[in-house]
Amino acid sequence: MNIRSQFPILNTQIYGHPLVYLDNAATTQKPQRVIDTLQHYYLGLNSNIHRGAHYLAAQATDLYEQTRRKVQQFINARHSHEIVFTRGTTESINLVASSFGQRYLREGDEIIVSGMEHHSNIVPWQLAAERAGAHLLVIPFSDEGVLDMDTYRTLFTTKTRLVAVNHVSNTLGTVNPIDEITAIAHEHNVPVLIDGAQSVSHIPVDVQRTGCDFYCFSGHKMYGPMGVGVLYGREEILNELPPYQGGGEMIKDVTFEKTTYNELPFKFEAGTPAVGDVLGLGSAIDFMLEVGIDTIASIEDDLLHYATEQMRQIEGIRFIGTAPRKTAVISFLLGTAHPYDVGTLLDKLGVAVRTGHHCTQPIMDRYGIPGTVRASFAVYNTHEEVDMLVSALHRIAPMLA
Repeated sequence: MNIRSQFPILNTQIYGHPLVYLDNAATTQKPQRVIDTLQHYYLGLNSNIHRGAHYLAAQATDLYEQTRRKVQQFINARHSHEIVFTRGTTESINLVASSFGQRYLREGDEIIVSGMEHHSNIVPWQLAAERAGAHLLVIPFSDEGVLDMDTYRTLFTTKTRLVAVNHVSNTLGTVNPIDEITAIAHEHNVPVLIDGAQSVSHIPVDVQRTGCDFYCFSGHKMYGPMGVGVLYGREEILNELPPYQGGGEMIKDVTFEKTTYNELPFKFEAGTPAVGDVLGLGSAIDFMLEVGIDTIASIEDDLLHYATEQMRQIEGIRFIGTAPRKTAVISFLLGTAHPYDVGTLLDKLGVAVRTGHHCTQPIMDRYGIPGTVRASFAVYNTHEEVDMLVSALHRIAPMLA
């Protein structure tokens, strides 16, 4: 399979240079089949789902629910009704923080998060804690970017209500030991939410093996459209939570005196969903399965190691995040240059990277830096593109010295 040929945008020229797209942790590019799926839906199937009696509604509904089953199989959930479609990882986490907080959080309770979380897995818990009078406890991490599991074990008390950690750090690339994190929490009868935004496109995910209670991810970081995401939740716990939003679809019966809520997963899917985007997510999963998750992991691991070794030769480079187990993310600083200046000059040479704090300001505070330059890889990247990145860094380093 010629992977790169499936991504039209990779033929783009930037300032006269071929595009080298290394901002995949922010969003991945989309294969032609995903674009075709979106076009096909809006040209030939556009209809609201579940409630229509006509042909288009029936066809759209069938494809929508097929995609739900596809997601279930992709992450090995027990039931398709444990798959809730959302707008993305952020909304998935907010859904749990709101509903779980309303149902279980009380004054003095505690939520455990890690020091390497994205803001989307910090702020929703702070808001839930503020409403309840609860507070957050933080798992520290080492200079290399590895969680301190010994400290983690000591954080549990009778007031601990939830653990919320990422599977992979979007800034450090660290792959966290979520099986162990979940097992320890469950010893204390504490549920676990995993932010999988940076993992599902890189490594195999099996929610039953991990045993987590919630797992969240976004379509646009796994070759799918923006505006669609997934919340996996164990059936037992989802049944206990109140709805996140009220409206159409999430109800069974409504009177002015009382509303009876719909069954799973519809209880958490109020209103008209992004049907086309959900179908696009299904096509993205088809692409990943065709390539092979293990193949994707192998290609990206090779890119990570090749890029790391080549970048070591650049004078003044400093890597932020050197955990033994990483996905294909390299955060770095170039001498004393500001990350934004590095990113701007790379852009002029056709190399797209991300600069700043990457919505992980606590990580930057931990290292005492304002931000980093981040190069993140996907299955369509190549050694030649790494060479172009390294050549560009060699070229701009003297300009910023």
